[in-house]
Amino acid sequence: MNDQLTKQLTAVIMAHGLAVASAQTPPGSGSDTNNPSKLPDVVVKGQQEQETPYKPERLQSPRYTEPLRDVPQTITVVPRAVIEQQNATTLRDVLRNVPGISFQAGEGGVPAGDNLSIRGFSARTDIFADGVRDFGGYSRDPFNTEQVEVVKGPGSSHAGRGSSGGIINMVSKSPQLDRFYAGSFGVGTEDYKRLTLDFNQPIAKSPLDGTAVRVNGMWTDSGVAGRDVINNERFGIAPSVAFGLGTPTRVTLSYFHLEQDNIPDYGIPWVPPNSGPLAAYSDKAPPVDFSNFYGLKHKDFEHTHTYIPTALIEHEFNESFSLRNLTRYGRNDRDSVITAPRFIDLDPTTNTVQYGNSVTRQNQSRDQVDTIFANQLDFTSKFDTWRLNHTVVTSLEYEHETSLNYSRTGAVIATTLFNPNSSTPYPFEIRRNGIRADAKSDSVAAAMFDTIKFGEHWQAQGGVRFEHFGTDFISLTNGRPRVPLDRDDNMVSYRAGLVYKPVKQGSIYAAYGNSFNPSAEGLTLSAAPSAANNLNIDPEESRTLEIGTKWDLLDNRLSLSLAVFRTEKTNARTDDPADPTDIVVLDGEQRVDGVEVGVAGRITEQWHVFGGYAYMVSKITESKNRDEVGKELMNTPKNTFSLWTTYDLPWDLQIGGGVEYTDSRFTSNANTREAPSYVLFNAMAGWNVSKIFTLRLNVYNLADEEYIGSVGGGHFIPGSGRAGALTASLAF
Repeated sequence: MNDQLTKQLTAVIMAHGLAVASAQTPPGSGSDTNNPSKLPDVVVKGQQEQETPYKPERLQSPRYTEPLRDVPQTITVVPRAVIEQQNATTLRDVLRNVPGISFQAGEGGVPAGDNLSIRGFSARTDIFADGVRDFGGYSRDPFNTEQVEVVKGPGSSHAGRGSSGGIINMVSKSPQLDRFYAGSFGVGTEDYKRLTLDFNQPIAKSPLDGTAVRVNGMWTDSGVAGRDVINNERFGIAPSVAFGLGTPTRVTLSYFHLEQDNIPDYGIPWVPPNSGPLAAYSDKAPPVDFSNFYGLKHKDFEHTHTYIPTALIEHEFNESFSLRNLTRYGRNDRDSVITAPRFIDLDPTTNTVQYGNSVTRQNQSRDQVDTIFANQLDFTSKFDTWRLNHTVVTSLEYEHETSLNYSRTGAVIATTLFNPNSSTPYPFEIRRNGIRADAKSDSVAAAMFDTIKFGEHWQAQGGVRFEHFGTDFISLTNGRPRVPLDRDDNMVSYRAGLVYKPVKQGSIYAAYGNSFNPSAEGLTLSAAPSAANNLNIDPEESRTLEIGTKWDLLDNRLSLSLAVFRTEKTNARTDDPADPTDIVVLDGEQRVDGVEVGVAGRITEQWHVFGGYAYMVSKITESKNRDEVGKELMNTPKNTFSLWTTYDLPWDLQIGGGVEYTDSRFTSNANTREAPSYVLFNAMAGWNVSKIFTLRLNVYNLADEEYIGSVGGGHFIPGSGRAGALTASLAF
């Protein structure tokens, strides 16, 4: 059975399941991924009502033992209520609610997908699912997501290598003891269509107490407003079963599958400097329609398949001792050919570069498989010593990752800047050229975290982690291997914080921590002296100092936070690009100073808010590249702001709206190209037609703002134009 037929049959099964649920199931409560079962105050997890659905109380990871209010670190948790009301269909959509994040366009050695920066530092390899690194290059869909957690600042003590600016963790939905069935169907502009389901069924007569089964599914097909040709189609299914819910011993088995068949987008080329007829636009966007598509719709494609089976075991020995073990295998297959548009030098025989109306269609090919096997064991103990209350988490972790990437070649053809023809035939074959890169890495880590409470007002929280990270890398040409490369790093990371609680509902804190970025962080190594992933270079280290305060107000309905921070990378990789014989050394220094505020919860019974603001000042204080010294870090906007708010009206109506602002940011550390700032306005209206049926209308980018959504070195990707979606949801 082919993939297209499978998708069609699955869509029919989803629709049939909704009809069966409507006919046979008595009213209850529940929620699907993209549509709330009730638009007012209630968001349902199983059938447990939350008074403040915008205000999650805790993180998923057992390594964070305290409520968010008492964790000495800036943390933004985007809850399911916000994801549903905004009809967020990608991880990028979700992260627009988080200040301090900016998006990048994949190119060169970085595949397309979820590429982003947190507080000025790349976080492409810092995306996690249920606390396990999610390494593959693909675009994530939140259909199976309970909440998205963004933990700011260096965090290698909790997450391992990377995490200079922070980490992103997607928390998966899991089976519940309460029965519910939910689903939705949405249609909209740009041929948008989306179908979701979320079925949870306890098994009352199971031989094991506390057994429940949950199935989440999704199918989406849509274009992109304001962009020609682009299309995104994806299908996902995520079944899970749990045993022992409500008992001291719980076992959850789950499987996640996501596949995508897209016409991808690498946007529009930046105008190079000294560009002749386009000199007025040097290092800027060209004077073209932002809908222009420079790829070939009969050549460009993006196929990804993601498979993630997981086993989770939890056991509570008593009130003081508990154990949690998570075992996961993940695989991401990526097969894509994307056109990267670049200007053509019209007169290469002269010393003066003259660019004009011709654009080359370069091929960015990925024929890659990434895998991970991970096992995490966390043991939590609570005890008192010398009038001090301790909560200690001891963790052991092992990860084995592989990456196999085949190189492919094909002919490059040209088009015109102002009138590209996406239907131009491509009479060539893009095929493997005998070159491939094969990488394997092993990571073994041991960590300990302790929260010490002394007196009614003071807490000390800290953690230390030792990690051994080893990588073997080999590049093969026509089956003949080049010299194999390997690198081993031993890294000790830490984090410590002191919390003062003047009252139970508030905290004032100071914290300090570090993180490491090894050369093989992206599972590649090079022997080239000027390569950033040179095998002879030790890991970079980042450190952060943060002082902040968090408060729960209005009877714990509303959370407010404020933090001042400084993050420094004191040994950044750097070399002199003007000297071809120069080698990369760890002599660079980079710094980001900032202030961040956040708000989440309910102001009144009817009025909900979720948002934040971040102000960041970045600077490269030392570099062997003289053009970088004193400049800002790339992709680090000074100001980012987002606010989403809803209000419950009589007659079971709800209205809402949001605003997003991103300041201008540079595309490189040399600060020669700058993407302009932009502001977007979104709106939502919902109606609870009955206890089980809801209608919701979302309109995005109300002003139809033309803006640059993702930046790259040679191209940028325009953001989506004005679009709308109408969603009908059922929940029982």
